[in-house]
Amino acid sequence: MIDLVFFAHGTSVDNEEHRSSGWHDCALSSLGEEQTIRARDSLLYRDFDLYYSSDLVRAKQTANILFPDKNIIYDSRLRECNYGILNGTLGRQVVYEDHIESKFPQGESLINVQERMEWFLSELLKSYDGKRIAIVSHRAPQLALEVIINKLPWQDVINNDWRLKGKWQPGWLYKYGKR
Repeated sequence: MIDLVFFAHGTSVDNEEHRSSGWHDCALSSLGEEQTIRARDSLLYRDFDLYYSSDLVRAKQTANILFPDKNIIYDSRLRECNYGILNGTLGRQVVYEDHIESKFPQGESLINVQERMEWFLSELLKSYDGKRIAIVSHRAPQLALEVIINKLPWQDVINNDWRLKGKWQPGWLYKYGKR
């Protein structure tokens, strides 16, 4: 069993411009940097055996602020969903409910994100059973954790996303593996 503590990246420039980033590689905004510094000071979990982050800039910046002077492993499997031609677009063109199984045009589906997260988790469990691991990532990978670990259907996970309800917290604990 591994303990995973998931941390959402701070507010990005795209978030402030109401863009759906996906794989568009944008930076944290100054608000995102401030949020992350405040989050670091209120972390519920501080001691980790390993530190992982998405390789997209906004997640890397968040990880480096949260965990200064730590060896952070950047992994592309922790990236946000690839929205294809909708990466970086303005407005509300990205509708998760429409892309659970069907891919975004020239992108991927939420099931594809789930599959790469399952691959990531299976490798962690093989090598790091019994460890506590920090993960800094994005919306779709966290929702995939809910589907994989908590065995919830995608539609329920999308409808109950903390982002829709304003229920941010400084880390979400997931236990993965045989109990």
